[in-house]
Amino acid sequence: MVATPIGNLADITLRALTVLERADTVACEDTRHTAALLTQYGLHKPLLALHQHNEAEASQAVVARLQAGERVAYVSDAGTPAISDPGARLVRAVRDAGWRVMPVPGASSVTTLLCAAGIEPTPADPTATGFAFIGFLPSKPKERERAVQALATESRSIVILEAPHRIQETASALSFLSNRLITVGRELTKQFEEVATVSCADLPSWLTARPQRCKGEFALVLHPLHQTGHTGDGLPPEALHTLHLLLAELPVKTAVRLATDITRQPKNTLYEAALAWKAAQPDTD
Repeated sequence: MVATPIGNLADITLRALTVLERADTVACEDTRHTAALLTQYGLHKPLLALHQHNEAEASQAVVARLQAGERVAYVSDAGTPAISDPGARLVRAVRDAGWRVMPVPGASSVTTLLCAAGIEPTPADPTATGFAFIGFLPSKPKERERAVQALATESRSIVILEAPHRIQETASALSFLSNRLITVGRELTKQFEEVATVSCADLPSWLTARPQRCKGEFALVLHPLHQTGHTGDGLPPEALHTLHLLLAELPVKTAVRLATDITRQPKNTLYEAALAWKAAQPDTD
């Protein structure tokens, strides 16, 4: 199981190149993508397609090649196989057939973004130690909304992956978490890489501030529950979400007055949060 670059081809490891060079067959998620990677390093190997639609059948083909005495390497399109990519069924099939599975580590969008998020350990809150990897949120709106609501009480850092065609919907759902910080990694290790930390409430406007920001592959790190932005500290996420919805349509004073009636939160706290939120919005003039 060979990890490959998540973008920059220079991130491939010497061990990965050695394993691929010695393999008799390279099983892969996309033969065209892997052929280009191998060609970049002067390697030419027989390729076997193994993806989410044929993994069970192709896994048996890999086992047959192992039984015939071949060395087989498996790569997904980017990063480590069997995490958010195919490969888990292959591992089980090979292991069940009595063959050894060797992991060859490499680039990871998860650890790449975590190291750039600047999240410090919190000795006072032992429940916030470490992180949880969620992967992709549900694609259906209601299921995605319930998943985000569940994250509201998770004290640890949360790592989420997202595709460009869904990032705006995901950002809108995550805005429910209001002043909790989130670090966005767009096109990690690639030419147009961008890393930024904003509040969840500000994530949708950050994305739309520049047209290119909704393009590319995304990794997101939701900071621990105790780490918040400077807008609305002390307000429940539901109250901030209500306030931001009102501010999008109404003047500050009107939005604050209605938010006070709806949420029963202190008017002064809501007003300060409203001013901070307004100041953080991009200038569209």
